[in-house]
Amino acid sequence: MKSIVVQDIVKRYGTKKETVEALRGVSFEVEQGVIFGLIGPDGAGKTSLFRILTTLLLPDGGNARVDGLDTVKDFKAIRKRVGYMPGKFSLYPDLSVEENLAFFATIFNTTIQQNYSLVKGIYEQIAPFKNRKAGKLSGGMKQKLALCCALIHRPSVLFLDEPTTGVDAVSRKEFWDMLKDLKKEGISILASTPYMDEASLCDRIALIQEGKILSTDTPSGVIAAFGKPLLAVKSPRMLHLLNTLRSFDAVADVYPFGEYHHVVMKREGDEKALEAGLREKEKDVTIMPAAPHIEDCFMALMKNGYGQ
Repeated sequence: MKSIVVQDIVKRYGTKKETVEALRGVSFEVEQGVIFGLIGPDGAGKTSLFRILTTLLLPDGGNARVDGLDTVKDFKAIRKRVGYMPGKFSLYPDLSVEENLAFFATIFNTTIQQNYSLVKGIYEQIAPFKNRKAGKLSGGMKQKLALCCALIHRPSVLFLDEPTTGVDAVSRKEFWDMLKDLKKEGISILASTPYMDEASLCDRIALIQEGKILSTDTPSGVIAAFGKPLLAVKSPRMLHLLNTLRSFDAVADVYPFGEYHHVVMKREGDEKALEAGLREKEKDVTIMPAAPHIEDCFMALMKNGYGQ
């Protein structure tokens, strides 16, 4: 059985005179027991979709099923089966760590002891601060507490809306390691993130922009679909270099990428001609082949629209 099935979901905000279409016919499926990443920048529609799937919003079109249940007709049953960790810290800041966890367990008619085995590995990391008020925790500790509260009733599907936003790199890595352990428990996980590097940590991903799915595949599958020569180029004058690269007919696209500019070629075999022409116009230029990343694929999808 599919854990999540989304079919042509549409969501609009505003009035008849001025309407914003946050989701424009979104469709994808999530298999049971996998980590599925919804990857896209702020404003892409990720949070609207999460709120629909967790029964907090009604769609304006299409339908969705979570754990085999319709998100509109079966909203009460779905709320008992899913865990939801919103992007903004939403626990009670004036309650202690232990009090927050006990409160959420009570809401779902369970106890910390009954499902402790599921959250033990996470909770042990914050147990030394169990009497500290949640509002006084660091970003990484708040993240772990929120995850414990979302899991304390042992959900079958876990929704994580940008869970690593605003936390340090070490906490981000620890969080994804915890998700891998949860997957072993058979929990299906849908996680949204604006961080493209986190895409490779998922089993499957959907790239979303302006309310539309650009591509759905494994991370390696998305990268394999890139299909064009890619170069990494840098020089002491990066802005001047960017404008120079844009003047070559053989260049399909060019954009900053870390300390380099990534240059997408129109055709295989034009790289040597570009290098020769570039060395005539630029001093101390470094040119090397580059392997595409998810970011490169996302840029290509937005410009050329390959995939879904």
